[in-house]
Amino acid sequence: MNTVSDLDQLRQGLQDWPTSLDWQPTPAQIAAFCQLYEDILSGNQRLNLTRITAPMEFLEKHLWDSMAGILLCPACRQLSGATVIDIGTGGGFPGLPIAMAWPQWRVTLLDSTRKKILFLEDLGYRLGLGNVDFVVDRAEGVGQQNQHREQYDLATIRAVGDGAVCAEYGLPLLKVGGILALYRGQWSPEEGDRLERVSQQLGGKVLDIIPAATPWTKAQRHFIYVIKEKPTPSEFPRAIGIPTQQPLTSSTALSS
Repeated sequence: MNTVSDLDQLRQGLQDWPTSLDWQPTPAQIAAFCQLYEDILSGNQRLNLTRITAPMEFLEKHLWDSMAGILLCPACRQLSGATVIDIGTGGGFPGLPIAMAWPQWRVTLLDSTRKKILFLEDLGYRLGLGNVDFVVDRAEGVGQQNQHREQYDLATIRAVGDGAVCAEYGLPLLKVGGILALYRGQWSPEEGDRLERVSQQLGGKVLDIIPAATPWTKAQRHFIYVIKEKPTPSEFPRAIGIPTQQPLTSSTALSS
């Protein structure tokens, strides 16, 4: 369980939020982020929510990172009343901080682990979040469901493997004009080229790749944005497990 000094350290870090993102948490948001930290640590005792529990590491790798994925993208910042889906949300990142910072957005947290979603649902209630929905399913499943397919303005995917897999998970869920935001550590030109080719087959186009250094430890991050330009062919996403077992290439996308 966290100590008072842990909370004090997190609170001070939030109050000293770096100016590089052109956004500052309000006192109410600072209090809510501190409660989020306490509750995540409590839930972590029985669920594998996160390995990041030190206060400044939590601030940098969960809170700052979640915000940066939106704030560094002008197209994301301009969204008004957006519908958002966080794919494979895990411990609720980046979806929960996004919902807390943009209460006018509707955020769906998607994960295949029921215990995690039930915990997040209870956490959202305790945080007073009325703009969050919770779904237990796989991305391949919801991508073929009418209530989710092509229903979102923004889809986020954090720390998931191959970019082609992320594109196949996310692009079917987006409206035309919607944006897929990938949260990554390292990113190579070769990965970018492959993502561009696969995205075209799924109705998308790489909009931007923004490198960033985290403000405290200067760790390297990359935020990759794909805009959906036309409807995704109906055969995508493929059946559960296939995207990760057989990631798309331009040739497999063309022949599917």
